[in-house]
Amino acid sequence: MIGRVFRLVRTPLTLLALLAVLCYGAWWGYSNVLRPVPALPPEPCVNQTVPKGQLLSSQVVVSVYNGGTKKGLAGDVGRMLRERQFKVQRTTNTNEKIQKTVIVGAGAKNPEVLLVKGFFKDAQVRADKRPDHTVDVLVGNRYAGFNKNAATSLAVRTKTVCLPPTATATPTLGN
Repeated sequence: MIGRVFRLVRTPLTLLALLAVLCYGAWWGYSNVLRPVPALPPEPCVNQTVPKGQLLSSQVVVSVYNGGTKKGLAGDVGRMLRERQFKVQRTTNTNEKIQKTVIVGAGAKNPEVLLVKGFFKDAQVRADKRPDHTVDVLVGNRYAGFNKNAATSLAVRTKTVCLPPTATATPTLGN
């Protein structure tokens, strides 16, 4: 008697289990298709020759972010940096609220960070050990101003400096 009941119930239970597996697989696949593609990690820096022991502004890749309430501040700062031959990668807003200017780079003593820092009055430096050696400039409500007389080169002790591998940065206009 028990064997007969088991045979009658076995097929519907097997079909329900297979249906559950199929539904789970469909849900998993659908949710993974809709998930955003993760961003590629930045390319690590490559050693680039420094002509005559001077790191030039044209070798430094910079992104400018507006963390304050003044509209267009990042775009204005980006234009001033472009005029000094920096490769401005992007100018846009950031969700991080900034008061004073913050220069973000691989290390506080790195030559590319020091060169960019020279253009900003009362700027703080934040090191984040980024592998690509780009520099971010975050400007905010208490932006102290741009030092137009800063040098566009910086003396370095080595013949090469680790910089982003990109030969040319594509400018992106924004705020």
